[in-house]
Order: sequence, then C-alpha cells, then structure tokens
Amino acid sequence: MNINDLRKEIDGIDQQILQLLNKRAESALEIGKLKESTKKSFFAPERERQVLSKLTSANKGPLPNASLRAIYREIISASRSLEKPLTVAYWGPPATNTHMASIQKFGSSCTFISMDTIPDVFSEVERERADYGVVPIENSTEGVINHTLDTFLTTNMKICSEVYLPIAHNLLSQASSLREITRVYSIPTAAAQCRNWLHSNLLDVEIVDVSTTAKGAQLCAEDPTSAAIATSLAAEVYSLKTLAEHIEDNPQNRTRFLVIGYNEPGPSGKDKTSVMFSVQHKAGSLFKAMSAFEKYDINLTMIESRPTKLTPWEYVFFIDCQGHIKDVAVQKALLALQEHVLFVTVLGSYPEAE
Repeated sequence: MNINDLRKEIDGIDQQILQLLNKRAESALEIGKLKESTKKSFFAPERERQVLSKLTSANKGPLPNASLRAIYREIISASRSLEKPLTVAYWGPPATNTHMASIQKFGSSCTFISMDTIPDVFSEVERERADYGVVPIENSTEGVINHTLDTFLTTNMKICSEVYLPIAHNLLSQASSLREITRVYSIPTAAAQCRNWLHSNLLDVEIVDVSTTAKGAQLCAEDPTSAAIATSLAAEVYSLKTLAEHIEDNPQNRTRFLVIGYNEPGPSGKDKTSVMFSVQHKAGSLFKAMSAFEKYDINLTMIESRPTKLTPWEYVFFIDCQGHIKDVAVQKALLALQEHVLFVTVLGSYPEAE
C-alpha cells in the first residue's frame, strides 16, 4: 500500500470512529436523564477509573496507555458535558499548575473559573457557584500545602477525587537571553525546587516572591528585563518566550491535587480514604489511635498534623489510608479509632490516582 492508500484507510476508520463516538454520546445523554431523575452525581470518578482500567488492560498497542488515557479523558469530558455542563473552580489565575491539574482531571469540556486563594475555591463550591473545586494538597519535594489542610477544619466539603501532576518548571521571559534578566518572579516553593539551576545560571539575580506561578508570568509579561518560573501553559497564555525548560532540580517532582465537592464516590476497586481527627493531650493518645489501622492491616499513605488554632499545643491529625469507607476492614478500623479520639471526620473515599 502507498501513502494515499493508507490515508484512505485512515479516512474510513475516522468515519467509523465518528459514528461510534456519537452513538456513545447518545448513550451518555440517556444516562444523564436517569441521573437527573435519581439525583445522582454527574461526576463519577469511580466509574471513570473503571472505564480507563478496562481499556488500558485490553490495549495491545501500538497506542501507549498514556495516550489512550488522554484521548478518553476528552471523550469522557465531552460526554459528561452533554449530561450536565460542569463548572470547576481552581486556585488561579489561569495557567497555574492547579489549572493544568483541573484540565487533566475534568478535560476541556467544562467551564473553569480561577480563584485568588485556596479558601476561595472552597467557598465557591459551598455557595454553589461551582460544581467542584481543585486545590493542591502536597508536593513530593516540598511537602503538604498547609492552607488546604487548614481549610478542611472549617468546611463540610468532601474529597471526591485526586490527581497527580508532574511538575515541570520553565523559565519564561520577554528577554532574548539570560544575560538580560535582572529579577525572577516565583512562588517560594517553585524557587526552592529550582535552587540548583538558579544558583548555577542566575546566581546574583533577585528572586521576587509572588502568590502563584501564573501571577509571576503576568508580572513578567509587563517587565521586559524579568523572568518567571512557570508552566508551559503560562508561556502560551501570557505570550512569553521559554528561555529554559525543565529547570527543576528533581525530575520526579510532582504535586497531588484534590477535587472537592459534595458527592461521595462508590468503591472503584482501588481507593483511598482521608480522615481528620484529634486526640487528648496526654501520653500515648496518638499511639493508641494509630494502632487501630495496624490492627486491621490498613496501609497509611500520609499523616500530617496542624494546630487547632483554638487551644495552644492542641493538634488535628490528617491521614490518608488505602481502602474505601465501605470496605469492612476500613469500617472496623474507624470504629476502633473512635474509641481513642476526641472526634473523627471522614473527609472522603475516592479512587486512588495513578
């Protein structure tokens, strides 16, 4: 077969794909009607995980699984928008890593709105101006995001899903070379994650703290002798040149983001449960509380503490454990935990991200 023959074959396959996509969309519309009549959530991360798991398990190539996931993320996003258009709030402005994580989780077929602060994201969903919110929770290099943990102390929001985003830092600017740079705009965590590169290439340049990487890109667009550490999306949004790519010190650096809302996903087969609790301020209290998870062989993937801000030296503990709230072992562990704590709140059970 020559190239024209192969292209005709592809054209025929595309027509078949188009017909099947529309047939799939028709089924999605019917599902949307049933969800509306039964008041079920239009965002079902447990179902999406099952769909992607089946497809990647059956995939024989040559299309890699990462590409397959990306294609179906948009197919699912478009189908979901036919059921009900979703509005997603994220910590902005546009082109932050949180914005990119929102797109990675929900696809492009929904409305994204940027918020100035992490508490604003929670508030937007609480006031029903957004269906869901996306906030960062921890970075593999710099640790937890305290603002997010603290906000869970004052809200009844649930964690519905999570997403991991590889963090690639780029140096953006209007300048033509590093020699023209007099200052670099960056959030403190991004600058810390690029410490070695900055020391080797911009040792005497001023580092100016900003609230988000996208804010740094905004300022950089107005300052021709400056640069910003930001995302590749920010380069497109703010019309900046990329002077250097992947300047992060750790190429394995990634950030975990949470999707917050009010629906509670069912078991997907591979889940995570987030819990918040407090113990009495006396010897052995935390040890007794944590023994509940060891007793029922529940693996913990995160444990953090935050001050209550009400009483000095009193703390609230946040943990993530593998399993769903409907799993018998998790239920038994939480019942045992209640015997040793002042209070316990389940923040959500949701599919564990890849």
